[in-house]
Amino acid sequence: MIIGVPKEIKDHEYRVAITPAGVMTLVKGGHQVMIEEGAGLSSGFPDQDFIASGASIVDKKNLFENAEMILKVKEPLQEELDFFRPAQILFTYLHLASNRTLTESLLARKVIGIAYETVEENGRLVLLEPMSEVAGRASVLIGALLLSKVYCGEGILMSGVPGVSPAKVVILGGGTVGFNAAKLAAGLRSRVVMFEIDGERMRYLESILPPNVCYRRTSEYDLAEELVDCDLLIGAVLLPGAKTPKLVTQEMISSMKKGSVVIDVSIDQGGCSETSFPTTHEKPTYEINGVIHYCVTNIPGIYPRTSTLALSQSTLPYVVKIATCGEGILKLDRALTKGVNVYKGILTNRAVAEAHQLPYQPLEEVV
Repeated sequence: MIIGVPKEIKDHEYRVAITPAGVMTLVKGGHQVMIEEGAGLSSGFPDQDFIASGASIVDKKNLFENAEMILKVKEPLQEELDFFRPAQILFTYLHLASNRTLTESLLARKVIGIAYETVEENGRLVLLEPMSEVAGRASVLIGALLLSKVYCGEGILMSGVPGVSPAKVVILGGGTVGFNAAKLAAGLRSRVVMFEIDGERMRYLESILPPNVCYRRTSEYDLAEELVDCDLLIGAVLLPGAKTPKLVTQEMISSMKKGSVVIDVSIDQGGCSETSFPTTHEKPTYEINGVIHYCVTNIPGIYPRTSTLALSQSTLPYVVKIATCGEGILKLDRALTKGVNVYKGILTNRAVAEAHQLPYQPLEEVV
């Protein structure tokens, strides 16, 4: 198969969808890999490294015209959509539940869109996990910075000092993002309150996280109570493939302290706060009632070396499967079947269809 890896063009997106090691694996398997010029430079992989691994360096037009599979990190932007052709495989993060325009555009172009975030293996979102780990840890580092006075925060040091209390961090959701955020925030000696709806998950987290993390079952009443004196709120809610429920109301945000910070990591799927809307690394924050909001949709992009290495090592086995078997693998591999969101003009993900009230048809009925 001919695999094309374009340069990411989303604002301040520095990741690339494959490493030179991944290219070598594919080339040794008999596949052809085309990399857009400069695609890996910001992740620390110059063109020469890809060439040495067996890839060819081409321009964007040549890449899209010849590639049977387009391998990306983030969803295609408007200026990329016209390059796609029917039956071309797109393997990337799509997050279609929060983007009706992109959903309809991919349907119109009849591509086969496989979303990293809905590939599921033994109950695990295996291609979402590595970037959730990065985003969870990064959210604490970013929050610590935004709490400083130079960024209009309260002027609170996350860890406190002897005789001065540390920051209070509220984490909404105990999945991969929430766990990694709690681990880092607790390591900084913050007071951490984690909200989780699954009692079994709470008991598990309590058994492995430090004692300065406490747990509450998610409810509107309890969340409102904890946010009044919260310094940093991290939104880590996830419904696989679906739009995120708005668990944090405008009234809750109004009750928070001036200079407190909200980092809505779930913004890719619409965000968990009524006051959240997508931002970019170019202009990452805004204020509502004095509360700083950070809702960047590609948080891991600012740590491209770590993120690219973590992502590529997770996606590569699936890339090899698709390259070796073509779209026929979608009949055989249940994990990839769940990853398919759009198939040649048909919407095949129920959660996305429900989010946009569009017609849906299971993939099993169309392949």
